Amino acid sequence: MFDAHVIRKDFPILEKRVHGDKPLVYLDSAATSQHPRQVINTISDFYEHSNANVHRGVYALGEEATQRYEGARDKVAAFIGAPGPQGLVFVRSATEALNTVAGGWGRKFLKPGDEVLISEMEHHSNLVPWQMIAGATGAKLVPLPVNIETGLLDLDALPALLTERTKLVCVTQMSNVLGTINPIRQIADAAHAAGALVLVDGAQGAPHIPTDVVAMDADFYALSGHKMLGPTGSGALWAKPEHLEAMDPFLGGGEMIREVWFDRSTYNEIPYKFEAGTPPIAPAVGLGAACDYLTDLGMDAVHEHEVELTRYAIDRLDDLGEVTIHGPRDMSVKGGVVSFWYGDIHPHDLGTIVDTFGVCIRAGHHCAQPLMRRLGVPATARASFNVYNTTEDIDALIDALTHAKEIFAGGGGLPF
Repeated sequence: MFDAHVIRKDFPILEKRVHGDKPLVYLDSAATSQHPRQVINTISDFYEHSNANVHRGVYALGEEATQRYEGARDKVAAFIGAPGPQGLVFVRSATEALNTVAGGWGRKFLKPGDEVLISEMEHHSNLVPWQMIAGATGAKLVPLPVNIETGLLDLDALPALLTERTKLVCVTQMSNVLGTINPIRQIADAAHAAGALVLVDGAQGAPHIPTDVVAMDADFYALSGHKMLGPTGSGALWAKPEHLEAMDPFLGGGEMIREVWFDRSTYNEIPYKFEAGTPPIAPAVGLGAACDYLTDLGMDAVHEHEVELTRYAIDRLDDLGEVTIHGPRDMSVKGGVVSFWYGDIHPHDLGTIVDTFGVCIRAGHHCAQPLMRRLGVPATARASFNVYNTTEDIDALIDALTHAKEIFAGGGGLPF
């Protein structure tokens, strides 16, 4: 049975006390998640017992490191429902994965007049690389609008936006601001019917939603390890192997080559064609352990837990009054993210004050400035949930928000 009170005991950082012995309440998992001992111990064990470079050494330690690294590739591929490890490229972040597609596929195949359709709820990491490639190739970026009343993509606009010029559709699996879970298969079917490929940013989706890249029919899928209980400096790009075969390498150097002459090179087989230099070996092994941990919990149970927390948080925020919540309220299309504005308190001030009560929330534009402009706000406060959060954490947030309101009304002081 899924029990967050038991699960949180696996996360040593949650035992930390802050600001005068207040318990740490961590509600910023959309920025980065915390790590269970199982992941921490796996990374430590690799460095203590298996550390060597991969693929190159014929000695036993090198072979052991390679086995653990390639074993992690198998685990991550299985976690996202990939048919095998061949299409799974290890990178250092979802941002690097998205840039790999932009640099390796976009720069090679886009030409003047081509269009890339990008949703208005994208993280900058799935927008800025395409701005750069559009500038280099003459392609054009086209926005897929968000209905700001519902927090959903305006899919009624999709048929008119998909034309013979559309070569790629970029969409997040789950918005890091609104918590919106997008219907990827529906979007992919429409895009493929128009002859376009589909790139899915799974940085927020993979940690929280059961994911099957085959079922969603994504052409490219990016994930971030540090958002799914894994270490920083870890991530993956999955792509249909035929796309990886056709793409150019994004980075050049050792390991991604087959043969090198002074004036030319031939490239390694996929996925190694895209893993130049020494890869993030220990982070990849740690990411594999994070996949094991989440798999053992069960992603259906993870999602159900976070939906219940989100529902509870919205109800408690509504009870406060003067709270504007951005994003859908339909729990069937919402993940564990709640972005809000409280009264006339700027989110940065709000985040600073609730921190003095030991509560960690995010304040800012969340690397989604175009979406902020559509919402008509400069920033939001954001609480985001994970497997280790409980309703008590949300209660602590509500108490801190209540104190913040009193402080700005002149009736209270900081708790130190």
